[in-house]
Amino acid sequence: MTNNKIMRIDLSSFKSEVYEDPKLFGKYLGGTGVATKLLYDMNIKNIDPLSPESPIILAIGPLNGIYPIATKTIAMFKSPLTGNLGESHAGGRLFMSMYDAGLSAIVIAGKSPYPVFIVIKDEEVEFHRAYSIWGQSALATERILHSRAEGVGKRSIIRIGPAGEHKSLMANVSVDTGRHFGRLGLGAVFGSKNLKAVVISGSKRHKTENFAKFNKIYNKIFWDAVKSPAMKKYHNLGTPQNVLPLNKINSLPTRNFSQGFFENAEALSGENMSENYLAQQIACANCPVGCIHLGVLREPFEDNIHYKSFKIPYDYEPIYAMGTNLSISTPEALLKLLYIVERAGWGVMETGVTLSWATEAFERGIIGVKETDGLVLNFGDFETYEKVLYNMWNMKNEFYGDLNNGSAFCAEKYGGKEFAINFGKNGSPGYITGRDAFLGFLMGVRHSHLDSAGYSLDEKIIKGEMSEDPSAEVDLLIKEEEWRFILNSLTICLFARKIYTEDLVLEALDSVGIHRKSEQLKNLSRRIHALKYKIKIDNGFDLDKLEFPEKLYRVQTGRGKMDKGVVRKMISDYTSKIREIIREAEDE
Repeated sequence: MTNNKIMRIDLSSFKSEVYEDPKLFGKYLGGTGVATKLLYDMNIKNIDPLSPESPIILAIGPLNGIYPIATKTIAMFKSPLTGNLGESHAGGRLFMSMYDAGLSAIVIAGKSPYPVFIVIKDEEVEFHRAYSIWGQSALATERILHSRAEGVGKRSIIRIGPAGEHKSLMANVSVDTGRHFGRLGLGAVFGSKNLKAVVISGSKRHKTENFAKFNKIYNKIFWDAVKSPAMKKYHNLGTPQNVLPLNKINSLPTRNFSQGFFENAEALSGENMSENYLAQQIACANCPVGCIHLGVLREPFEDNIHYKSFKIPYDYEPIYAMGTNLSISTPEALLKLLYIVERAGWGVMETGVTLSWATEAFERGIIGVKETDGLVLNFGDFETYEKVLYNMWNMKNEFYGDLNNGSAFCAEKYGGKEFAINFGKNGSPGYITGRDAFLGFLMGVRHSHLDSAGYSLDEKIIKGEMSEDPSAEVDLLIKEEEWRFILNSLTICLFARKIYTEDLVLEALDSVGIHRKSEQLKNLSRRIHALKYKIKIDNGFDLDKLEFPEKLYRVQTGRGKMDKGVVRKMISDYTSKIREIIREAEDE
């Protein structure tokens, strides 16, 4: 049942090869472990992220296609947004298509001399000219390629929109319906290679060796997923269920993190979206939960009698990024902005953080109508934000081209670093719960809320479920992140982290012929942690220059105002522990 095949594709020569590496997968399992090791061994230190030599790595894990909610695919690359480690995770059908093709990893390098899309059928690769779809939106590209019926079986179509073609540093890669490699600029890497899309499919069938054992574990995971309270919210309201609880504890970012309370949160809540705008719920392949919520946007034709309808994915993070943090008050306006972002192919969080920076910069006089070509930016002004997005899409002038490069780039060029809410140059996730959330964003290898879920520690302290202890909080963040390296090597959806306990993981691995002990998983997680940080440090990430955006020290978080001295001590403790993890790995 286990597989260790890697496909390498060279876009410069239009050649490909497939080979096996049982030693690599034996040591690193799959997913983020294998992808990290592959990227590390490629020595990307002196490579421009948008150069032909810069690799794209896709990897799945040993439980993909076998057990429920093992639904993610890991993308690893050198981030053009941050200049160091780029890692993004996506659901959809992609993992299933790779599994059916018999591939556990795909490495793409080189640059095509003209726009191209790749079709992978089992272990065969076809290169097709993409002139007819170059310039098309991410949504239109999928429709066109789907209609061509390229591939066999359960096809997955991953592609970029115009943002990726323009090499926007915050461009994403869209995956199937409503899923994305949404962070750190993978779409720009695709665009730099003239790679518009990849269609993956397979016809292989896999044998279950010990069906009785497999069936027992499968049923446990399946019924836990269906009945467990831990998964209920994802099925019912989805992650937008977070809107009202976060608002209640003053932790919902509003108007560029100026406060944690949004007066119109009820309108953008999961409850209101579900009752009045939900069109459909869908699931990633091999997942019984169905957390993907699609909202319906109806827009009139010119006669104002007939309507056209669009289905647009909405989750908590898009609601925060293009809703509360921009002070957008109606679901209709939110869905319209999300639809533009979806078509253009931007990462929604970075786009929202960049627009919120631009709005505050305009209010402070750092930028003006000269830069915006006459537009006046105000929080809550949907019509102007709509125009801004289309100006960014069309690269109307230098300023709109710069907005394509994210908040850190713009703040460096125009000013306003103190209110550019990014961590490690990556736009902030949607939590203003307190110092543990921000510390997780700053120190996590992806600068993501999913690295260590520091916001959940903040929430426990807010609710009185644990006491404040800066040193213990740092230890808990590191412990959680390192366990997630194991889940991400198996490419388990992190929504199922309470189901996939260590005991269950060991049992599931054993059922597919991978025999591990608890201590071995712990050692692997530390090794992966060290490798990721070595990649980051080799590519300019400086542990001695880490700090929160200054504005956050003035804001009332869910835990109150932060003490800068305590925060700096926590950052220092965290960096010391990271250095120790790296030293331990080098001593092995």
